[in-house]
Amino acid sequence: MTAVTRATGTPPAIATPSTASPPAALPSLPSLTGLRWVAALLVFGLHVHNFGYFGGTAGRIVNWAFGAGSTGVSFFFVLSGFVLMWSARPGDRAPAFWRRRIARILPVHLVTAALALLMAYTLAHLAKPTPEQAVANVLLVHSWWRPWWQTLDPVSWSLACEAFFYSLFPLLALLLRRLGARGSAALAGVSVLTILVLGWADAHHWTEQTIYSFPAARLPEFVLGVAVARLVLLARWRGPGLEASLALAIIGYFLVPQVTHGYGATTCTVVGFALLIPAAAVADLKGLPSLWRHRRLVRLGELSFAFYMVHLLVVRAATNLFGTSPHFGLPAGLAATALAFAVSLGLAWVLYEAVECPARRWLLRGRGSR
Repeated sequence: MTAVTRATGTPPAIATPSTASPPAALPSLPSLTGLRWVAALLVFGLHVHNFGYFGGTAGRIVNWAFGAGSTGVSFFFVLSGFVLMWSARPGDRAPAFWRRRIARILPVHLVTAALALLMAYTLAHLAKPTPEQAVANVLLVHSWWRPWWQTLDPVSWSLACEAFFYSLFPLLALLLRRLGARGSAALAGVSVLTILVLGWADAHHWTEQTIYSFPAARLPEFVLGVAVARLVLLARWRGPGLEASLALAIIGYFLVPQVTHGYGATTCTVVGFALLIPAAAVADLKGLPSLWRHRRLVRLGELSFAFYMVHLLVVRAATNLFGTSPHFGLPAGLAATALAFAVSLGLAWVLYEAVECPARRWLLRGRGSR
């Protein structure tokens, strides 16, 4: 969940990029930033559900609304590929790209990892990582070994996937620029087919362990985002509009309970997400109405990475206050959720303003990097 699109307000109506080489600075896509917040909120709702804040009828409603919240991470993977392809600079060198990615994700990751380590040694009921596990987490390679995938800050497993994606992106971008529109469309189709095959294989236990957190298994989602972004750049995207794409994404989301838990959820939502993201981008490019472009939603989207990284630590820490799986009634469950949300959002704001932004400026100072 690390790609970011900076909002500058409602964009003017402009032509979609043509098949010519893209300019050095393409228009911002604020709707994608707003959508990032929605995906982060789905993950938050999932963890509130998993930690048993609600019991009885309220618990069943929360399960219906957020039981498929893990698909928010799949949305991040597709979105990350889209935004990186959209913002790729012509002639950019791989070291410059990797430097910008490190500056984008590493500061918040290190701070939340340190916070998780402090919690492990000060709060009851939390496992203490071994030195090897801690180092693997800091280096973002822990998700390659399933027993370590939730070391320290549990959500950082997705950053390990993103780190793998970033390592391959310069080569992938070069390939896409050579393929053209037809090749990009074919690659998008192959990516979807690969996800379906992997989902089937995971459901039938073809592998010894689930592939949900395995970086190589999540690569097709990222590649799909890169491919559809290339089609938008070439003005060859022919997908449905924003409303129809959103409807398909919602339908896929509520189909998740019909499949095997884990990687199989991706097969329900990936097509809807792959349609929704370029539809929102095209709406921004053409100045079409978009709920996701609202100023406050975009602001929350800017905080979404920090919120994503810190919220589960807050929910974990709250077990010392609420207990494990308290199964509150509706009023108490809402109050506990509101408290966890408020603390998570407040810490996200601190992380964004005091860590993420200044650290990125410091790491990229004097290099003319966006």
